[in-house]
Amino acid sequence: MAPAYALHAMSRDHLPMIRRWLETPEVVRWWGDPDEQYALVSGDLDHPDMDQFIVALGENPFGYIQCYALSAWNQGFGPQPQSTRGIDQFIGKPDMIGRGHGSTFIRQFTDGLLAAGIPRIVTDPDPGNARAVRAYTRAGFQSERVIETPDGPALMMVRNP
Repeated sequence: MAPAYALHAMSRDHLPMIRRWLETPEVVRWWGDPDEQYALVSGDLDHPDMDQFIVALGENPFGYIQCYALSAWNQGFGPQPQSTRGIDQFIGKPDMIGRGHGSTFIRQFTDGLLAAGIPRIVTDPDPGNARAVRAYTRAGFQSERVIETPDGPALMMVRNP
């Protein structure tokens, strides 16, 4: 049986931990400059179209997931069904990477969105990030096409009910 992950709404109290996670080598590799990413993540904390969560296993917070309305952040996804949401995530604790946690908490999170009536969820990992592509695939996403984003090419992946 898959473990149940707790999702805690991110608050300003979580920002020091997020800052540390953004500085880990694996997160830097795929998310980029920690200062820039910290400014974006912390700046979106009060945005009405962005939901941000800390992912925990038991009392152990280890990851971050954000979910946003495409009306605010359409990074080249093209036309999508109304109310489609985009997601991005990372695991901030290196010892939790490569253990199946990513695909499992992504599936748990997106199952909840779909059950609540969200018609489609999209994400856009770097095409070279094989670990992320595998995690999203295991979480029920399908690869659709390579798109251009402000950060360069990305693999658009979708999850439908």
